[in-house]
Amino acid sequence: MEPPPEPSPEELLLEDSQMVPDERLRLILICCHPAVAQEARAALTLRLVCGLTVTEIARAFLVEEATLAQRLVRAKRKIAEAGVSFELPPPELWPERLESVLATLEIAYAQAHEDASGTAARAHFAAEVLHLTSLLVQLLPGEGEVHALAALVRYSEARRPARVDSQGMMVPLSAQDPGLWDRERIAEADALLTRATELGPPTARLLQAGLQKAWCARRSLAQAPPWPEILRIYDGLLDFRDDPFVRINRAVALAEVRGPEVALQELERLDGEKLAGFAPYHAVRADLWVRLGRRNEAQRAYEAVLSLDPPPAEERWIRSRLGMLAKNVGE
Repeated sequence: MEPPPEPSPEELLLEDSQMVPDERLRLILICCHPAVAQEARAALTLRLVCGLTVTEIARAFLVEEATLAQRLVRAKRKIAEAGVSFELPPPELWPERLESVLATLEIAYAQAHEDASGTAARAHFAAEVLHLTSLLVQLLPGEGEVHALAALVRYSEARRPARVDSQGMMVPLSAQDPGLWDRERIAEADALLTRATELGPPTARLLQAGLQKAWCARRSLAQAPPWPEILRIYDGLLDFRDDPFVRINRAVALAEVRGPEVALQELERLDGEKLAGFAPYHAVRADLWVRLGRRNEAQRAYEAVLSLDPPPAEERWIRSRLGMLAKNVGE
């Protein structure tokens, strides 16, 4: 009896599309190859599949551009030397690539979320990540991390209608009108987070989704922001992920619960030189200095944000804060 004929390239492509019915997700799974160093997989995928620049990727990882470029070169060299065949792996091999896939989607979404107005060049990533996380939930229904990321993105996107005012200026999360938030999307996120909690123990991603849930439980501006709960979750998150992103966001809650001076002391422990190109670092410090009455330091920090070319809605908000500082000086 003759062996069955080898499948043609067309048949293999058809099998791949039936297994993962989205070309971009297939490419992400393929690029997150275990032959590539763990720290370089997401960066390589963001460059090759998502089209992010080296500058954008370096900023996302808080590393120097030269360092990031070297990682990409090493990854490509490893691929060439190992003769890696970039084909869609069978489902049983997906778990070894999953964390890199989720990290890629997180960073891609963050690029879209940076722009409150949703008009910047990377804005389309938000809709794509919503779609891809839905698909991953269907393909990997037993993976808690997939459900947690899907929940996190939906909580965040549910708030988009309230992220800018009628003048196109960014509205900080604590000042957003919860009445404008998409409650259907929040309900969808709640269900995903519940399932993620059932599927496994706490993780950094699960706690991050919990942060979003705490905010989205707010129903009106008359209800006080949940700062004590936010700080408690951030304290727990530090056990899983103690990095500048978490420290900076935690400082915002810390200022509300324990005061701006305590929060500023926490931020001063971070490597300011390493964070020079990270706009949220300067924006949070500026706000703390405003509260402490240190206008000159606040002005310099706001100007540092502007020097990083923020999106239009964020730029308008920063300029409004600078205008308030100037007005207070003149009074």
